[in-house]
Order: sequence, then structure tokens, then C-alpha cells
Amino acid sequence: MDDSDSRPDDAAHGRALLRSLRVWDTELPPFDPAEAPADPLALFWQWFVDVAEAGQVEPHTMSLATADDAGRPDVRTLMLHDADASGWHFGSHSGSAKGRQLAARPDAALGFYWPAQGRQVRVRGRVTTAGAAESRADLARRSPGALASALVGRQSEVLPAYGDLVAASQAAWEHAQAEPDAPAPSWTLYVLEPAEVEFFQGDARRRHVRLRYRRGADGGWDRELLWP
Repeated sequence: MDDSDSRPDDAAHGRALLRSLRVWDTELPPFDPAEAPADPLALFWQWFVDVAEAGQVEPHTMSLATADDAGRPDVRTLMLHDADASGWHFGSHSGSAKGRQLAARPDAALGFYWPAQGRQVRVRGRVTTAGAAESRADLARRSPGALASALVGRQSEVLPAYGDLVAASQAAWEHAQAEPDAPAPSWTLYVLEPAEVEFFQGDARRRHVRLRYRRGADGGWDRELLWP
């Protein structure tokens, strides 16, 4: 939306607010990269626990960046389902925009931002799909609402009218309640196998610490610091 679409005073008020905002209005934790574990997965879970216990709202939300057929970038926010030795897990419909993009161009990136401690985690790598059984088990671990949403399907398709969604959602809720293990064929569990993982720790004096793990030729991890 450009300025012409907003109320006359909204843009000016918004700009004033924008210029007044500050980041990390809290005491930031120290981070010594020399003491970081050899595997980025271990550090990810350490930081995840730390930010959750520090009160970070929805620490399991992340940005997923993909590219379309023309190479144009696309990004959206979704939930992390797990992270293990195989990679970072998330779910979606195979026919959604991200599902189609990942099928054509499987390289992607994830981004976590945890302002409660001034931390970010960036993950880059190739995305693969889990099998049908794993995808179904992933959906079964989620809420009835998630199943109902999966049963509606048609993600990213054009919606003629909001009432169509209301009707489809109601039918899906009834289906999910009557059949809690109902299959949702398009639901897919995706796994991003990391080639690079970067950890960013903010610093009040802008001496931010950036530690990047890069997959080596032997399958292990090389570590390096980056200028902020």
C-alpha cells in the first residue's frame, strides 16, 4: 500500500513513530563464539531455550525465503516443527506457492529473529520432502485446527469471496472432529538440510557477534566470524 491509500495523518504519524523506535530495550546476553559447540544444531537449541525462557513470543516462528520460476525472491512466516540431524523441519501444502517453488528450486533460507535477546539465526540449504507417512505423522502431532486447515487445502489459490472460505472451513472442522486421523494428501513435511548456519548476537554498542558455520567437504562444520 502506498501513501495515497492511507489516511492523511497515518503516514506522518507512522514516520514519526518509525524514527522514535529503538531496538533491544533490554540487557543483552553475552556470547563468546570461542565457547560455541562444534555443531550448529546444538547452539540453535541452546539459543532457542534461552530466548523462550527470556519471554520471547512465538520463538518457533521463522521466515522462509524461496524463489519462483523467474528467480524472483519470495518470503513468508511459518512455524518450525523440529530441528534434528537431518535439518530444520516445516510443513505446508505441496500445491501452495512455496510448495511449487521448492519443487522447482529446492534451495531456500530460514530466518529466526528473537528480539528478547537481540539474536538472529539464519539457515541456508537444500530442501527435501519427507515421505507420506512422515508427513501424515507430522500433521497428526498438531492441533485439530491444523488438521481442519490442511483439509481445506487450496493454499495460495485465488479466493472468490470470503464466504467461500467460511463454508469450506466449517466443513473441514466437522470433518476433522468426525475423523481425527483424516488424510490430507497435499500436506507435506519439508526438511531444510543446512549448508550454512549463522548466529547473530546483538550488542548495545553495535559490536555485534556473527558466527557462521559452513559445511566442509568432509561433511563436518567450519566456523568463521563475520564483520557486522
